Amino acid sequence: MTRTKHGGVALVTGAGSGIGRAAAEAFVRRGYATALVDMNKAAGRDVEAELRQWGECTFFCCDVTDDATVKRAVAQTVKTYGRLNAAFNAAGIDGEHGNATAECSMEDWNRVIAVDLTGTWSCMRYEIPAIIKTGGGSIVNCASVAGLRAAPTVPAYTAAKHGVVGLTRVAAREYGRQRVRVNAICPGTVDTPMFRQSMSAEIIEQLISNNPVGRVAEADEIAAVALWLCDDAPAFLTGETITVDGGLCA
Repeated sequence: MTRTKHGGVALVTGAGSGIGRAAAEAFVRRGYATALVDMNKAAGRDVEAELRQWGECTFFCCDVTDDATVKRAVAQTVKTYGRLNAAFNAAGIDGEHGNATAECSMEDWNRVIAVDLTGTWSCMRYEIPAIIKTGGGSIVNCASVAGLRAAPTVPAYTAAKHGVVGLTRVAAREYGRQRVRVNAICPGTVDTPMFRQSMSAEIIEQLISNNPVGRVAEADEIAAVALWLCDDAPAFLTGETITVDGGLCA
């Protein structure tokens, strides 16, 4: 079992890229021993090698759609570091773009729901008991503004993220007396590799021009909120959805 100066242990899913990668760096730099959880072995190993210059971290390969590997990743984290204080469930996909509800394929629907909603629940069902054994802590789920309002032509993503918001709220009600806080972040458009791959230059420019602050978010801006919710937020803050969208939903 590895000891750390901070004493805190965090687990971040989707740590190989995007928001998860930025959050992993934020936790490591703050002094948390951080479990880097991702299904991409190459990306996970690269992030582990890079972040170790700032602190303690270990990569665990895990597909959040495989409940057995999720269970193993949480168990490995506790075995390695002795406890679990915080978790940021950032693993997610947006699925196919451009298909309205009646045109959404069953394959796309099942895959997005499996990763974004069922995967989040699978992580929580092992994180919660581990955090309770620690004496309490914080879970943050990465939802989306699509979890608060409709995102036309991505019905599976919209449904999954609404589900994440609901799951966050019910868990917060259920485990508050056991000192487990559960909150969700609802990012707007964030500049990540997944975003760049799925959006045309024309659509990106349109999104930028439509945002009240005239730009999209950087991944580290979302990561900073996740870290704050786990590290500095008041103990009375639970069951909330924090919108980080540049005022888009205002």
